[in-house]
Amino acid sequence: MTATSGALSTIRLAEIIGDLGGELHGDADRCVARIASLENAGPADLSFVAQARLRPLLERSAAGVLVVREDLREAALARGAAVIVTPDPYLYYARLTRWFAARRRPVVAAGVHPSAVIGRGVELHPSAHVGAQAVIEDGARIAAGAVIGPQCLVGADAVLGEGTRLIASVRFGAGCVIGARGTLQPGAVIGSDGFGFAPHQGRWEKIEQLGSVVIGDDVDIGANTCIDRGALDDTVLADGVKLDNLIQIAHNVRIGAHTAMAGCVGVAGSARIGAHCTFGGAAMVLGHLEIVDHVHVSAGSFVMSSLTKPGQYSGVFPIDDNASWEKNAATLRQLHTLRSRLRALEKKIEP
Repeated sequence: MTATSGALSTIRLAEIIGDLGGELHGDADRCVARIASLENAGPADLSFVAQARLRPLLERSAAGVLVVREDLREAALARGAAVIVTPDPYLYYARLTRWFAARRRPVVAAGVHPSAVIGRGVELHPSAHVGAQAVIEDGARIAAGAVIGPQCLVGADAVLGEGTRLIASVRFGAGCVIGARGTLQPGAVIGSDGFGFAPHQGRWEKIEQLGSVVIGDDVDIGANTCIDRGALDDTVLADGVKLDNLIQIAHNVRIGAHTAMAGCVGVAGSARIGAHCTFGGAAMVLGHLEIVDHVHVSAGSFVMSSLTKPGQYSGVFPIDDNASWEKNAATLRQLHTLRSRLRALEKKIEP
């Protein structure tokens, strides 16, 4: 690699193709400095086109390298750019961002910062990193390559899997478990007490939350997201779950593999959510419901009953399958006009 004035070094296309594949049309020795949007890319930048509807942007882009599907190859070549053809440019882009990041991210050295506090009986792999003012309480187990960033707390008897990263100021509660290659963004709280209180004579008696949080492999949890520990059984997130920022997962919730939730989603206690589901921003799920695999809930929707069939669901009045909701929404927008017409008709037929 050759150094540039930017944060990244320039990288030969031959290196990218060698590691990520793709069909290259152009000079393999051509270098790129960064990945950029179609609108802002320059001759030293790489960009991608994931959808045919973005062809006008492609035709105006100054990107030096374009990642496209086969049907856009000629249009990209006509711009004078080098072209990488791949069946799924968006997936290629995702992998390329990780490839670039691995080269620009500073290497985290193994070891423990002098200001960190390590409890008794902690199993800390020699290749793990513990940052400034981090605290690891008694009996915790930290696997190879794990990173505990500055001011993080790992509770007593908690377990962090291989390569899992707590970026900064993460609270990972006592007895909680996360598998390999997880990422917890700053401010995430795992294993806080669930909201459990028993009413008694006009007051609330606290119910101690005796369960834990168990998280699988390859799970990403966004900034300031909170996952409550179970009341008796555990709160469980299966492999590959992706949670955005500011999400609330209440006690005893179970989320299936590779389900993804956008920001500000709230899931009430004991809900059961299947695998490969998606939830748009600010969607809400009532407690004690069951949502099967492959359900997709639109942003701002309110799930008030179990969803037992895969599909897309939208709405708050109440939630329905998406096709029916769109028809009802269109009718609702005409309701005032229909009401006026009905009143006029009634006046005509009145005796």
